Amino acid sequence: MKSDVDIANMIQSYLTRCEDEMLIFLENLVTIESPSYSVTSQHKIIDFLKEEFEKIGYHSVHVLGKKTGGYLYIKPANRVKQLPLQLLIGHCDTVWPIDTLAEMPISYKNKTIKGPGIYDMKVGLTQIVFALRAIKELSLDISVTPVVLINSDEEIGSKESTNMIKRLAKISSRAYVLEPPLGLDGKLKTARKGIGRFTITVKGKAAHAGLDPTKGINAIVELSHQVQKLYAMNNIEKGITVNVGMIEGGISPNMIAPESKAIVDVRVLNKTDGEYITSKIKALKPNLQDIELYIEGRIGRPPMQKTSRNQALWKIAEQKGKLLGLELDEATAGGGSDANTTSQFTATLDGLGTPGDGAHALHEYILRDKLIERTALLTLLLLTKPLNH
Repeated sequence: MKSDVDIANMIQSYLTRCEDEMLIFLENLVTIESPSYSVTSQHKIIDFLKEEFEKIGYHSVHVLGKKTGGYLYIKPANRVKQLPLQLLIGHCDTVWPIDTLAEMPISYKNKTIKGPGIYDMKVGLTQIVFALRAIKELSLDISVTPVVLINSDEEIGSKESTNMIKRLAKISSRAYVLEPPLGLDGKLKTARKGIGRFTITVKGKAAHAGLDPTKGINAIVELSHQVQKLYAMNNIEKGITVNVGMIEGGISPNMIAPESKAIVDVRVLNKTDGEYITSKIKALKPNLQDIELYIEGRIGRPPMQKTSRNQALWKIAEQKGKLLGLELDEATAGGGSDANTTSQFTATLDGLGTPGDGAHALHEYILRDKLIERTALLTLLLLTKPLNH
């Protein structure tokens, strides 16, 4: 019977032999540019992934979206029904528009591989495919059945795929999310802030700014008061951030503005703070007389907290990393992902992608020499026995 160290070495050796294939696969994914709002390009990359999963014995179903490319649900063609499930999640959409490759081509330099969407997160998709392939080719025993969901709308809030993610998370014993890790040292993400979006609309009264300035009520002036109130809600020590990221208002310079609007981003570390800050924002009152204030919004992505089951999964990853010679660390991310959703229902570990830098930035890249080890780590995690939680 092979020891854990033997299995880890076997996986690393196999993936090392597959490195050239992995890089070609990754390049193909990056070459298929797939911005969130381009349904045609999303269908193209989903078709490519569907074919690749079927090559390794997985059945794929492409569920079409209404406004997006939809999502790909993948499961073993010959599933052992008695086994529990484990969920792998990745997204194939990027923030980059079509033809970004012309100014940001795939390039290899100083042990990095650069390209639009390579770090966030087409390398994570590559890891999923080759981890499952390693399990098949090496005939490794697996006691928790992998199922995969790849969505095309994560970068725009996962609105069309969240219901399916919830359904799968509820029946899975754990979830692995292949978003990029944090920092060049590749910290795994064991907590994420919850994200809220609120819209503050102010209704004032129009008047001529020169002829009748006292007859109007300036909605922009009122909004300026509300912005100050919103910024006073920031509490960095508790991890509560409130940011007014967009404002608009008025009709012309010579007119008292009858309406103005602000769009507010909110981040919180836990559910209690989310409820608190939501109530504070909803309780805002006008400063000026005869102003109407309309407040809409909510915490859309709940926080991924350091629950006992999430921490248990992290401890397993830490142990598996040592088999590969990795000293892993954990971190809290300020941004959200589909891990925020799965964490509400099952043990979740995020940031299992390959270390690099530049998500949503022109210098986006991965560290080439980390691809094998992070794929090996994912493979070992998939071989882990069911959690008791």
